Amino acid sequence: MDKHDGYIAREGFPFIFALALAAAALTWMGFQGLAVSVFAAMLFVVFFFRNPERTIPEEKGMVVSPADGRVLKIEEVRLDGLLQGPHRKVSIFMNVFNVHVNRVPYSGRVEKIEYHAGKFLSADLDKASADNEKNTVLIRTADGKAFLTIQIAGLIARRIVCWIGAGMEVVRGQRFGLICFGSRLEVVLPLDSKILVQAGQKVRAGETPLGVL
Repeated sequence: MDKHDGYIAREGFPFIFALALAAAALTWMGFQGLAVSVFAAMLFVVFFFRNPERTIPEEKGMVVSPADGRVLKIEEVRLDGLLQGPHRKVSIFMNVFNVHVNRVPYSGRVEKIEYHAGKFLSADLDKASADNEKNTVLIRTADGKAFLTIQIAGLIARRIVCWIGAGMEVVRGQRFGLICFGSRLEVVLPLDSKILVQAGQKVRAGETPLGVL
């Protein structure tokens, strides 16, 4: 059983307990209206950190979306970092109402993870991809193909969580992290990969086919 299973992502519990305690204290002190507002905020946090089960596609070569949200852009990019040369990149924007638990797009071995400090621009802007705080995960498949999954913080998001580390074997659809309160995920695939989504399309983490390696 995945230790990150459960109806609520465990990173949400400190927020939930703090708000519940505050609502109880305000009720005891007689501030009923304020207590109701704090309780409503607690319910939103519970909603935000929800962690639903997903049905993972089993087709060989199928890359799934790492995030719930909307496809912002599909483009060809030239890299000079963990990967080199031309690749295809799919960018996904998560608003505060989307499930924020991230999932592994395809099975393989985590070769390297790089954290980059940066700004907190709105995650739906193109320059957020280059300028914002991010966490880049390089995974290599059993047949030697490499791809990146990039967690990018947004205007409200101030915390990137990654549950995996270099050297770990991961499987398609496995939960691997989350970003708190609105953000962006990018998947960078080999240039010869077939892309199955379009800009503007809504996707679901672990379920929506993103492309084929």
